[in-house]
Amino acid sequence: MDQRAAERSSPKKEQRRAVRFPVLVPVEAMWQEADGRIVKEAAQAREVNPQGGLLDMKTSPSVGSQLELTNLLSGETFRARVVGARRSKEGNLSGVAVELLVPSETFWGVNFQLKKTSAELLRLERAMQSASVDPRILREFREAVDYVRKTAWAVQEWHERQLQDHDPQTLLPLLTAERLRRATQLSRTILADLAAHEVTRETQGIEEFFRAVESMHQRLLGLFRDLEP
Repeated sequence: MDQRAAERSSPKKEQRRAVRFPVLVPVEAMWQEADGRIVKEAAQAREVNPQGGLLDMKTSPSVGSQLELTNLLSGETFRARVVGARRSKEGNLSGVAVELLVPSETFWGVNFQLKKTSAELLRLERAMQSASVDPRILREFREAVDYVRKTAWAVQEWHERQLQDHDPQTLLPLLTAERLRRATQLSRTILADLAAHEVTRETQGIEEFFRAVESMHQRLLGLFRDLEP
């Protein structure tokens, strides 16, 4: 029985441990055939999760064989195992399922991480709607999400300006202004915590914070000396 027939008749099914997310990641797959021949092939991941993914390939290594996968965008290399092959009714190869020997949140790149994080945020939003959440924690969560949203906008704007041959350095003042806004917001929150005695000398990290604020204060004084009476 040849490999293709064995894959169709095998009772073992691909078992997925986590939801896959649609991405397009160019990879290079390298493996050794039974006769000792080393094969390299360009492939493309189109459904991935931290445990593995589904690859578009011209040929299918035998189920159980190990591959060396290289992300062609990052250059990162991981070992993987072939756990299944999808074929059309006509018997044509439509995808090779692989499992990373060491699960990774980063191997498939930033696009996968963004899709995964977005899905987790949606689940978290639904959970918060049906649960009692401390208003202070909810406020901090919203502020953090807002900061990430603005940072994501800045990254996108940076790329777009590069593609349009515009100077992306003009974006830096906007990023600095956003950091200052965020720092001011956090400082006011900490002031409220101090007034409510929720922050004391025993609070973890308070000494480091004090030294940082003192150093910042000295630097800022230099900027505003001309305003002193």
